[in-house]
Amino acid sequence: MSDQNRYNLRGVSAQKEDVHKAIAKLDKGLFPNAFCKIYPDYWGGDDAYCNLMHADGAGTKSSLAYVYWRETGDLSVWEGIAIDSIVMNIDDLLCVGATGPFTYSSTIGRNKNLIPGEVISAIINGTQSYFNRLAEYGIDVHLMGGETADVGDLVRTVIVDGTMSCRMRRDRLVTTEKMKAGDVIVSLASYGQATYEDSYNSGMGSNGLTSARHEMLQKEYAARYPESIDPNIPREVVYNGRFSVTDATETPLNVGKMILSPTRTYAPVVLKVLQQYFDKIHGIIHCSGGGQSKVLHYLPQPLRVVKDNLLPVPPLFRMIQESAGTSGQEMYQVFNMGQRLEFYTDPETAAAIIAISKSFGIDAQISGRVEASDTKEVVVDSPMGTFEYR
Repeated sequence: MSDQNRYNLRGVSAQKEDVHKAIAKLDKGLFPNAFCKIYPDYWGGDDAYCNLMHADGAGTKSSLAYVYWRETGDLSVWEGIAIDSIVMNIDDLLCVGATGPFTYSSTIGRNKNLIPGEVISAIINGTQSYFNRLAEYGIDVHLMGGETADVGDLVRTVIVDGTMSCRMRRDRLVTTEKMKAGDVIVSLASYGQATYEDSYNSGMGSNGLTSARHEMLQKEYAARYPESIDPNIPREVVYNGRFSVTDATETPLNVGKMILSPTRTYAPVVLKVLQQYFDKIHGIIHCSGGGQSKVLHYLPQPLRVVKDNLLPVPPLFRMIQESAGTSGQEMYQVFNMGQRLEFYTDPETAAAIIAISKSFGIDAQISGRVEASDTKEVVVDSPMGTFEYR
């Protein structure tokens, strides 16, 4: 069965083409090529400033957290889900140069019969705990409350989303308009253990979780936790893997904890880079949905982005690929494959960014370059093959 057919049968898509079509006619904000939508300063009325707002969440990662919690009783995975929702917001905002102060509102929809108060408490308190940790590194986020709704008729287990906003000076924006041929790409690792993380991070992030969960975990979970899946999904694409969530791996984490690794934020790194090298940064890309092809949507003009010196693929993504038999072309388009944040800059500044990243325990290297082209395209030259995205 093809990768695309599996995605369709599971009710997901790698590129969300229908969503992009639905929003095609909407106002794209002040800087259409920016990574996030940028608005005028509606509240302050100051043309020197702008407003940013971003909404995202942990996605179907919460379904795996539910299975793991039920299997092990480990409530800590819910703090991880809170972190996922936060980071999927804040790291997108980092890509336009926003470093706070931020405000954040959480939106939780749960099936009350399955998700008790102790889980909600773990999510909400985990949110504030993570903000306290970020504050130690100069990133201020203020929890403004939110909504927790009992929507069991609509949600099978729980969905955890959030909305983040900030106000910033327009002259501190990073909008990708400066990206040009001759730029190099500095890629930051999504795996390992940053100085501000408590344990090894597999690099999972919060994209591709539907595929990862079904391709890696055993069929028995469908029978034990039918609420963790859509009952309309054909059985041949449900939990097709060979692993139990508690199986050991070559990393310090078991299989479940590998897939549930909280999405790494790069906020402390980006803050330091922008404080020292703002004028040298031509673009920042968060390789989340769309994986290594993500930059394609933000090129300001026809350019070719060549990635031919990628960071090593960490164990998690090798396990997913081996379990699913997914093509390399799809793997690099669905998953970050070990590098989730990219800086576009000159070679001299690249060396300084790499040093800053490594000072936080995050591996980084020049992974490619930008070339002149008649079309917008991304070329990934990887151990799995060479792939083109247009």
